[in-house]
Amino acid sequence: MGAQSFDALFRSLKKGALDPVYYLYGDEDVLKQEAIRSLLEHALDAGTRDFNLDQRDAASLDAETFHALVQTPPMLAERRVVVLRGVEQLRKKSKVRDELVRYLGSPHADTILVLIQGAGEDAETDLAGRATAVDFERLPPERVRRWVEHRAGQLGVTLEAGVTELLVDAVAGELGAAAQELDKLAALAHDRAVTADDLAAVAGVRRGETVADLVAATLSRDVARAAGLIGPVLEQSGVTGVRVVSALGTALVGTALARAELDRGTAAARLPDTLFRHIESARPQGLGSWRETASRWATWAGEWTLPELRAALRLALDADRALKNTTVSDERAIMMDLVLRMGVAVAA
Repeated sequence: MGAQSFDALFRSLKKGALDPVYYLYGDEDVLKQEAIRSLLEHALDAGTRDFNLDQRDAASLDAETFHALVQTPPMLAERRVVVLRGVEQLRKKSKVRDELVRYLGSPHADTILVLIQGAGEDAETDLAGRATAVDFERLPPERVRRWVEHRAGQLGVTLEAGVTELLVDAVAGELGAAAQELDKLAALAHDRAVTADDLAAVAGVRRGETVADLVAATLSRDVARAAGLIGPVLEQSGVTGVRVVSALGTALVGTALARAELDRGTAAARLPDTLFRHIESARPQGLGSWRETASRWATWAGEWTLPELRAALRLALDADRALKNTTVSDERAIMMDLVLRMGVAVAA
């Protein structure tokens, strides 16, 4: 058994190739759920599925219960499936963990065991090395857009031009949040295309008033526009001051990288491509289109010196600390102070 990408997993399932043990890990839980649904569709007959599917939380199992789950033969079917969620909660020295590792050494051919690890956890080598391990890493921006369009199609939702990009920016590339908004839009729009106004109605997101627009105004040093966006942006569903400061911090770091490249002699015409290669290598999340992000960083670099960017980053750090130690009612004042001070940021 070897490691697979999630793309390779979906391809193998479409071909009917099934392995006895899968270990699904990584940060994209939405894709894990899609993989589980696809695996169940290919592994079990609809008529006998209820008899041959067990889904459990790993933390609730003892060694005897786990043994019974994987030793039970399928009923009136070729195979059964056992799904264990939260396997990272199994203590390394526990009896159930020992029983699991022992089973992985010789799994049954008529049982498919699916081990699900939660987001934010590193792969566990004793499990990954004994199963078909699949890394569900977060999708790059262009694939997030395609995923949103695909999910909209599954829901029978048509998105007007520009709505996909607006939604992706609003949820910072988070598939779970995008799925929730698409469910709302599907209920709102019947037999017609979803508009930007529909998205504003369900999520409070308006064109020109997103977190990305606030970041762009701040990094362009358009203080009046940035200040004017604070209220509308913070009123949106799921948007907090901490999230905005995080986005500002990322933009400041990227712009500082661009400024450093210029200062070391990188030609302005080559700067966007140079920055794109940096982004592609690091694969950060929540940036939107990497090409467009690189272009923006390159443009903003002309508005700042490195000492000013360092000062602005210190201001962002101070605001982040303040936001994490205050009430929601103070968010707007902290954010207003931040963008105003960033507008005239100078080295200390």
